[in-house]
Amino acid sequence: MPAFPLILALETSCDETAVALCDGSGAMLGSAISSQIPDHQPYGGVVPELASRNHLLRIRPLLQQVLDETGRSLQDIDAFAATAGPGLASSLLIGSTLAKSLALACAKPYLAINHLEGHLLSPFLGKPDGLRPGAALVVSGGHTLLLHLRGPGDYPLLGRTRDDAAGEAFDKVARMLGLPYPGGPEIDRLARCGDPQAFDFPRSMKHSGDFAFSFSGLKTSMFYLLPTLGDQAASRLPDLCASFQEAVVDILVTKTLQAAHHLGARDVSVSGGVSCNSRLRAVFAQRCAQAGLALHLAAPAHTTDNAAMIAYAALQRFQAGQFSPLDADIDPNLALPSLPAESLASSPVPPL
Repeated sequence: MPAFPLILALETSCDETAVALCDGSGAMLGSAISSQIPDHQPYGGVVPELASRNHLLRIRPLLQQVLDETGRSLQDIDAFAATAGPGLASSLLIGSTLAKSLALACAKPYLAINHLEGHLLSPFLGKPDGLRPGAALVVSGGHTLLLHLRGPGDYPLLGRTRDDAAGEAFDKVARMLGLPYPGGPEIDRLARCGDPQAFDFPRSMKHSGDFAFSFSGLKTSMFYLLPTLGDQAASRLPDLCASFQEAVVDILVTKTLQAAHHLGARDVSVSGGVSCNSRLRAVFAQRCAQAGLALHLAAPAHTTDNAAMIAYAALQRFQAGQFSPLDADIDPNLALPSLPAESLASSPVPPL
């Protein structure tokens, strides 16, 4: 095994085409992303067939761009990695097939990486101390998970959403409010001019005694509120966004700090697309400081889908000698290997 390996990673799980190259220290030597947001905006969401076609067109130029910018060739690479799931099947196939082909052609190892593991580890990308054990929140459009991060490949599950993911709730409420896709950043933008106390939205399961989440009731509350506002709804848009956002943030932060307290952890990490929300980052920083907890946030550039986080996760696998066979299949519903939530949260969770 090389002392200073070079890992090339491809990410095509949904609608972002991305390539990254990292070295054995975890430093990103090169990273490139091609966003498809403008392509999918007219449809109000991701169209799988359009996403996969765009991946086919963009992935090879991005790969060449990263190699050129870093002055490396394919022969310099020690392992090739790609996202194997979860995600859109037609999109996952593009990246995984190319990574396998490159690994076969260059006679180098292949690493099939869990997209969620990439997000989970992204707050520690480029950090000299590496991973820090503690309570970890992964919050995105498709997932809301609380995990006990114990080390590479060791992520017991504490709890997850029982219905909508937090990012999904953001997007659905944004559509109710007539905001453009993607809705989460629009709510964040408008909320900065609004009153977070203007509307009293429910905090579902905030003190449920476990680590589960629920956001469908919050979404439904907005659905029934809007008709009562009538013509005032448009002028109250910033207040609606701020109040809704505050409810989501309150639930996420409270539950995560409860988990840290329950585990006796001193570190909290937050990742995933929703972790880019400015209010979420501010409240986490404030409440972690008050509780004496070290907060690790993914850099804004690494909150959305990117290949840097896949490369970093692949490096952990490479250093542990955990390689994947070339016939490893993609899995659109791939889950993180973990223990059931009940086995870790069987005792009552004290409120904060």
